[in-house]
Amino acid sequence: MRCPFCGAVDTKVIDSRLASDGDQVRRRRECIGCAERFTTYEEAELALPRLIKSNGSREPFQEEKLRLGMLKALEKRPVATESIEAAIGHIKRDLMVRGEREVESRAVGEMVMHELRELDHIAYIRYASVYLSFEDISAFQDVINRLEKEPTPEMRRHQISLLNEGD
Repeated sequence: MRCPFCGAVDTKVIDSRLASDGDQVRRRRECIGCAERFTTYEEAELALPRLIKSNGSREPFQEEKLRLGMLKALEKRPVATESIEAAIGHIKRDLMVRGEREVESRAVGEMVMHELRELDHIAYIRYASVYLSFEDISAFQDVINRLEKEPTPEMRRHQISLLNEGD
């Protein structure tokens, strides 16, 4: 791995651990040349399906477009990078599990909405407002009313299960 600071080829791994529900390996590295430290992520490269857009055109799945869309919705929200990467991993895994060569882009949009709903309600509303093309304030209100009836993602993370996990 080339050092992003000085371009040296020699770096050493200081620490490795699993990230994103075990789908990635996070490595802390140190450059032998300049002693700067940086983080890399390693994951298996798998073939994802092509997307069928609403106009019928087809394009390859682009993880970076997915990430940018989610980051835009999550901008200035208190959501950890690890959680975002895990959500992206869930979407990619769901696409691979389908086993289809082509998937409608609408299905990916639904997956993103599901993941954002689990991460942050404000980000979910931001994404939904663009994705569902809200026409007026009542569409916003309908989504807000539905969200008010369920616990927030933060509340869900701190809830204690009433059922034993082993049962």
